[in-house]
Parts: sequence; C-alpha cells; structure tokens
Amino acid sequence: MCAMLLADQLVTPPGDVRLIAAALVGIVSVVLLISLVRVHPFLALIFGSGVLGVVAGMPAAKIVDSFAAGVGSTVGSVGLLIALGAMIGALLADSGGADVVVDRVVGGVGARWLPWAVAGVAALIGLPLFFEVGVVLLVPIVVLVARRLDVPLMTVGIPALAGLSVLHGLVPPHPGPLVAIAALKADVGLTLAFGLLIAVPTVIIAGPVFASIVGRFVRVDGAAVAVQPTRTTSTVTKQVGFAPTILTMMLPMALMLLRAAGELLLPVGSRARGTLDVAGAPIVAMLAGIVVAMFTLGFRAGMSRRQVSESISGALPPIAAILLIVAAGGGLKQTLIDAGVGEVVGRAAQGIGISPLILGWLVAVGIRLATGSATVATITAAGIVAPLAAGMDRPAVALLVLAIGSGSLFFSHVNDAGFWLVKEYFGLSIADTFKSWSAMETVISVVGLIGVLVLRVFV
Repeated sequence: MCAMLLADQLVTPPGDVRLIAAALVGIVSVVLLISLVRVHPFLALIFGSGVLGVVAGMPAAKIVDSFAAGVGSTVGSVGLLIALGAMIGALLADSGGADVVVDRVVGGVGARWLPWAVAGVAALIGLPLFFEVGVVLLVPIVVLVARRLDVPLMTVGIPALAGLSVLHGLVPPHPGPLVAIAALKADVGLTLAFGLLIAVPTVIIAGPVFASIVGRFVRVDGAAVAVQPTRTTSTVTKQVGFAPTILTMMLPMALMLLRAAGELLLPVGSRARGTLDVAGAPIVAMLAGIVVAMFTLGFRAGMSRRQVSESISGALPPIAAILLIVAAGGGLKQTLIDAGVGEVVGRAAQGIGISPLILGWLVAVGIRLATGSATVATITAAGIVAPLAAGMDRPAVALLVLAIGSGSLFFSHVNDAGFWLVKEYFGLSIADTFKSWSAMETVISVVGLIGVLVLRVFV
C-alpha cells in the first residue's frame, strides 16, 4: 500500500515502476503464503525473496547470492544475540528469579497501585525474556494476585501485557529491534537509550492508564487460565536474592548504555573509551550477562553445573523457529536492497516530502496487519527504508529503528499467534480480545510513534 502511494505521487521511469511492482509482488507473496496457504514464515520469506528477484529482473545466481548473504549477515549479527538473550532468560526462569521479582514487587502493594507494580515487573522481566515466555511466566501469577486482592483481572492483565509487549518491540536484545539495528546500521547504545525513554511513558499509557478503561467493560474471571507456572523449578533448592537478580537482568543493558555514553563523552583513542567499546559491544555484554547469571541465578539457586548447562542449552530449541524467520527475513531484506527497491522508495519519499520516521512506521503497520508477525513486519520494513538511513544522522537512524518497531506492534488480530495466546490465557471471547489486547497493541504503536517524533525534536 505504501509503495503504491509513493508510485502514484511521482512520474517514475519504467525501471523504477518495475522495482516497485517487484517489491509489491514479493511482499504480497509472503503475505498470501503465510495468511492463506498457511506456509511457515521461514519458507514464505524464502519464496517471497525469489519472486521479488525474478520480477525485478535479477539474474538467478544474483538472487541466490543476495539471499544467502542476507541470511549470513543477519545470523552473525542478530542470531547470536537472540540466542544469548534466550539463555539469560532461561536461567532467570529456571532459577526462580522471575518469581522472586514478581513476589517482591507485587506482593508489597495494595489494590490501588497493583496495576503500576505489575507494569513495572513486566517491563523488568521483559528485558531478557521473549514475549511468549514472559506471558507464560507472569500471567498465572497475575491471576492469583488479582483474585487475592479482588480486583478486575484485566486491570492488572493489561499492564502485564503492555510491559512485555513494549519491551519486545522497542528494546534490544529482542529480535525485532536487533534486526532493524542491523539492517539500518544503527547504534545499539543510542537505540537502547532512546527505546527505554520511549518505553516508560508508553508502558504507563498502554498499561495502567488504558487498563483503568478496559477493566470497566471487559470482565473475565480468568477461569481458563492455568494458575501454576509452566516451567519447572524442581532443581531449585535455594531462593535467589532480589537485588542480585535485578542487577543480573540489567547488566547487559548497563554495559551497552555505558558504551553509548563513552562515545558521547570520552575522547576517541582514550583507554577508558576503548574499554567501554569492548565491554559494551552487544555480544560481549550478553556473554557477561550469561556468566554472571550462572553464578547469581543458577549456582545461587542450588543448581549443579549440569543443571545450569541443561537450562542454558534448553533455551535454544524453542527459539529455533524465531532464528530461522529472522535469518530468512535478512535474506529478503538483502534481496530488496540489491534489487534497488530501497533506492526507489528513498527517492519517492523525498519527492512527496514524507518523513522517513513516519514512512517506516506506515510500512511496518501495513505488513503487520497483513502477516500478523511483528518480526516479519520489522524485517521487511527495515529492508525497504534502509537506503534512507544512509543520509540520516545517528540519533535519527536509532529513532527510525524505534518507529519501525512501533509500527510492527499495530493492532494484533486473528492472524497473530499472540492474539490467540492472550485470548486463551485470559479466557476471553474474541470480541473482548479485540477490545483489550488488540486495542492495547494499537495504543502502544501510536504512542510509540508519537514518542519517536517528540524525541526527534530534541536530538
């Protein structure tokens, strides 16, 4: 849709028209394969890349080379971080650290402040954990707390979902932001800092504030929800500490933020800046988080070395599908770039005067609505607008990542697995899922874009 709008605004040469058509046909192929034929997104992205290349007139060998190069670069830069983040999340869950955080923060507040406490806990847990894992861990506890304090379930359920979803869409090391950072060559530290700044008001508005409205007309007793955590903690013999758990969760973020601060404040070539550049490199920061988590979470909980190893290795099989989708999405992104589609979009965007931030958001929204996948929306949108990033300053590129991430969360509906996950966990009807979950995702998307545009005024 966005590409058609751009084409209508300009008199484009035949070559550009063909490339725009190639992009449309390739993306529509992915959408139809996922939505109608029910092909796995990994295969759909491969087929879509091939269709795009053929329609664009790329030689067959070039299509294969472009896709392979995109897959390799994406796995090398993004796949490693996703795997490392999953390992930290597994230790957090298996050691009982997540339960400790929830119990300490939520257990000490009354009904009035419960939604705010739940939103904060969800945001903290959402830093190292994938959205689906966070839901599985947090929702059963939220149900129990809501029953204990006799508050409407959605009043605390929406803040929990908001905290998890916002962090998933806007803050690395989650897959979407990492893919966009790699595609746009954005600065990880700046993106992380800006993402956290935007995440705070977004969680507040889409969480406790929106929940106070939803809780009035969406009533559910949570009877369909399993009220026991699904992860086993039978290997845990001791309780981990609250402070060490929080520090472990925040360590990778802190190292990456320190690196960004060093780039802004310290002279090039200084020893302190060199140290921070290494320590704050995403792979190093995540590795440091794993090593620390092994001691502060795994061994501290009484887990043996074998159990810690099994916890870490057990984190990898569940994310295999995510890694494959991200890798194939990287291949599609590279095919888009090598075909020249991004350059056409860039020229068209300049011709009609639309902000790259808004353009990135719109493209991500369109693909999100069509495919239901936030990750696919982020990957494809980043590939389409990547050439625009070349002429932007570092803060603007970081904000472009966040604009795309915000767009990728827009209005989750029946083609999104998250829609059904929330529906079943909370025992909602389809109509009430639209009123609560889908509406909340839209609020997150719009507020996130507003935050990006406001922040751009100052940086």
